Amino acid sequence: MAVKIRLARHGKKGYAFYHIVAADSRAPRDGKFIEKLGTYNPNTNPATIDLNFEKALGWLMKGAQPTDTARAILSYKGVLYKKHLLGGVAKGAFSESDAEAKFNKWLGEKEGKVTAKVNKLEAAKSADKKARLTAEAAIKDARAAAIAERKAAAEAEAAAAAAEAAEAPAEEATETPAEE
Repeated sequence: MAVKIRLARHGKKGYAFYHIVAADSRAPRDGKFIEKLGTYNPNTNPATIDLNFEKALGWLMKGAQPTDTARAILSYKGVLYKKHLLGGVAKGAFSESDAEAKFNKWLGEKEGKVTAKVNKLEAAKSADKKARLTAEAAIKDARAAAIAERKAAAEAEAAAAAAEAAEAPAEEATETPAEE
């Protein structure tokens, strides 16, 4: 029986969520599987991958073949690199402690890259928020100035109308006795 490490789709339409599984290569994508190895959520940035490292490595060592996407995920998490190092240990190219040291060094560099990306995304998000707040404040100030201008014009018209109304009765009062 040929075993594949592949993704099984879950989630709703337009918002996919995947289980990483070891399954018979003849089984359908979302069908029966042998063992669940983890989850993959591509909807977050960076994508969230929760993988049982030891189980995935065990299946690879038994000969399971990952699909293209599963290979990319396993490579990202370092499972394929660990398998490569264990192959070197089996051939006698270097000791197991050297392999662990190389893997831990790679893992530290990888964590640094992921942390840098998360920090970059957070900085971009805060800069975008600040820019939107500045633009919103400018719009608010422009609206307030327009409202103040309209109020001033309305008050000026009201004052002119009141002055005109005050002048009109005074003129009528002076003209009425003259007409008599």
